[in-house]
Amino acid sequence: MSDSAGLVVGGRYRLLKTIGKGGMGMVWHAHDEVLGRDVAVKEVLPPPNMSGPERDEFAVRTFREARAAGRVAHPGVATVYDVLEERGHPWIVMQLVPSRTLGALIREDGPMPPAEVARVGVQLLEALRAAHAAGVLHRDVKPDNVLLAEDGRAVLTDFGIATTEDEAPVTRTGILVGTPAFMAPERAAGGQARPASDMWSLGVTLYMAVEGHSPFQRDNALATLGAVMHAEPRPLTSAGALAPVLHGLLRKDPAERMSLDEAERRLAAILTGAAPERTGPVTVPSGPRPWRSKRRLLPLAAIAGGALLVGLVTGGAAWWSQRPGEAISPSPAPAVVTTEATTVYESPTPELKTTRPESSPAPQGVQPQGTTTPPPRSTPPPTREQPRSPSPSASKKSPTKEPKPAKSKEDESPGRVEGSQTGQAADDGEEPEEEDS
Repeated sequence: MSDSAGLVVGGRYRLLKTIGKGGMGMVWHAHDEVLGRDVAVKEVLPPPNMSGPERDEFAVRTFREARAAGRVAHPGVATVYDVLEERGHPWIVMQLVPSRTLGALIREDGPMPPAEVARVGVQLLEALRAAHAAGVLHRDVKPDNVLLAEDGRAVLTDFGIATTEDEAPVTRTGILVGTPAFMAPERAAGGQARPASDMWSLGVTLYMAVEGHSPFQRDNALATLGAVMHAEPRPLTSAGALAPVLHGLLRKDPAERMSLDEAERRLAAILTGAAPERTGPVTVPSGPRPWRSKRRLLPLAAIAGGALLVGLVTGGAAWWSQRPGEAISPSPAPAVVTTEATTVYESPTPELKTTRPESSPAPQGVQPQGTTTPPPRSTPPPTREQPRSPSPSASKKSPTKEPKPAKSKEDESPGRVEGSQTGQAADDGEEPEEEDS
């Protein structure tokens, strides 16, 4: 507050002028009258709607967080010297770094070259490494908390809302600590802060430095938080070789987010002029995930099951068509009837009947070979107009056995050949006479 100029805080820190202002308070340029050095003093102001007990709890939390930040000792981190309570709210005394904030540079000069952003990013990664090694999370990495010192250093400051890794991000009053546009998705969803949360905030900071605008800033805080949780960052236009690093740091799943070591290695490669790696999926440092192998096995199991089912259906159809219960008996061999001039092959089926002329007539008085004579029942001897047909009993005999001719009284007379074309007995040396038709 401007009326606090000249005020002595804690009996030793005289406030000279304001050098910064934010949602959580103001930063003063002050002078330590005990040690005779200039310091930065942050006046931490609680939200105005807090009740008395809530304000007391807020003060306790601020003291605890300031003490946690005081454990970090690194050239890239503004050192915390002291913490005290004055005029009803906390005050944090820090190292004063003659500098210009990164946020002021972006607003006044516009985007920075990718190589310069990479240099700042490497120094901020070193500062975060020291903080995380001490068990401290910053929780509010943003351009206004990055000091660009006159000696070329990039210093991470304002650890006033820093916390240890095991603390929840929301107080009992429901206040979400941090700046919405730079807050990690897991914290915006109410989850606990983790080292990967600071990596997300660093990614947004570097994005804004090289592009000149925030990737998720919207018209109000709720819309901004919604974009952080669900929207993809706006397309990069000036990042160049920084694009793979920014995409890796802005992964919404903290388990897939680029690690500190990987980001530092890639940024160092940009500074040394090495060819940038192609943009692609970032290797997850966590252990193997069994569910991924199971997902690969499911299609293979489905294919194997389908092949087995097709084989069973095909084999079953073949077995059903060849089952022995309805075997078809082979057709009997055709009966053969031989006459003096013609041999007739009779098949049980009419369409198989064939007739073939003999090459020479059989001698008289001799039964021709292969002659099949049906038993003389009701069927008369064949004539020229009506050849003898095989009896039904002959067609029913087995195809492997030749039917035996049955003898009648007429067969006992000598010189008569059964089954001749004329049907008359042949006398000795006489040609058979044709019957009148």
